[in-house]
Amino acid sequence: MQLIRGLGNWPDAIDTAITIGNFDGAHLGHQAMFDEVVRTARERQLASTVISFDPLPHEYFVAQAAPARLQGLRDRYNSIKAAGIERLLLLDFDHEFAAQSADDFVNEVLIDTLHARHLVIGDDFRFGHRRLGNFELLEAASKTHEFTLQQSPTCISGNQRVSSTLIRDHLRNGALSEAATLLGRPYRISGRVVHGDKVGRQLGFPTANVALGRHRPALRGVFAAWAHDEDTGRRHAAVANLGERPTVGGHKLLLEVHLLDAEEQLYGHHLAIDFLEALRHEQRFASLDELKAQIARDADAARELMSRR
Repeated sequence: MQLIRGLGNWPDAIDTAITIGNFDGAHLGHQAMFDEVVRTARERQLASTVISFDPLPHEYFVAQAAPARLQGLRDRYNSIKAAGIERLLLLDFDHEFAAQSADDFVNEVLIDTLHARHLVIGDDFRFGHRRLGNFELLEAASKTHEFTLQQSPTCISGNQRVSSTLIRDHLRNGALSEAATLLGRPYRISGRVVHGDKVGRQLGFPTANVALGRHRPALRGVFAAWAHDEDTGRRHAAVANLGERPTVGGHKLLLEVHLLDAEEQLYGHHLAIDFLEALRHEQRFASLDELKAQIARDADAARELMSRR
């Protein structure tokens, strides 16, 4: 999939089938929209295209008060790519973009630059300055500019609307199976392995420290997980700790992963961690010996769980 950063870098005048949104989590509802774009693009020989944003619009407007992202940009990119989309246009949501009118977005982005011939939008999609753009405005534009318009219906799982907000709530409560149902896959965080302070190694449980960057997921605690080494293609059963390590005076959010079946040199590798089942909340222990004993119990519990998978 081709990643295009900024409208000015759009490479050509090919006709496109498009969907637009944050797509945080790339959940079942998002996947249905991607499928429609890919299907139509193939039928009509269009370039299947996703327009998304960085930062996300709510992050621009409320900054530190914004809810935690479900995915970092790398994972969002990979999820969209996995759907068969050919192009991802990533727009910088800044002051200038926030001030753009809905009509200007249609004319300058969809028509003049992307040559839209088919557009798929969600049932709650709003866009443009003051969110004045809606389905009715796009419907009128579709007749003027001769593109087809499709509104994707609400995606329901069980008796609930599938949404990033609901998935975030499940993660905050440690309900991984419920989150996985709405995502259509286990919840994943990926990143590059970086050097840490080697506390785990000193305790006899070496860990790979996965860089989170600006990503601050809603999930916290200790988990049984699969660790996918994207550099070698190997998959390892693992224990993952996502927290601040209060026992050793930590204050920075870290993702630390202990492989259960191997001890490998992973520095510089990209690890993708699929969180499968919560083992416990993060807690403070009175001593390093107590922490070491609990880590051993965590490893045994994870090993038993993973053996059944």
